[in-house]
Amino acid sequence: MRRTNARKFGRVRKVRISLIRSLAYALISKGKIETTEAKAKELRPFIEKVVTEAKKGTVASKRLVGIRLTPKAVDKIFKDIAPKYKDRKGGYTRIIKTSIRRSDGAKMAMIELI
Repeated sequence: MRRTNARKFGRVRKVRISLIRSLAYALISKGKIETTEAKAKELRPFIEKVVTEAKKGTVASKRLVGIRLTPKAVDKIFKDIAPKYKDRKGGYTRIIKTSIRRSDGAKMAMIELI
């Protein structure tokens, strides 16, 4: 039996995956986004793996990234983001803790591509 420490966010698997994908798309298109701290921490490994795969630049890696992201995001990550991190071994994102949300008291954080 495989154990996972992934956060559930009170959602079923399909919706949780869709949430992470939409956050990843927003981060890739805008460069930085503000979300809850838990979502930012869950998004970081997803983005790191995608950028690492995109750095290879092969057709196979483009297909693997295409499974996880939309075609617009794939184009942007291969043309703009991956070449920028060519010489970097990892750590493509930064999480900065910001304020607490007034409505429900959730800890907020800003995640950005370095």
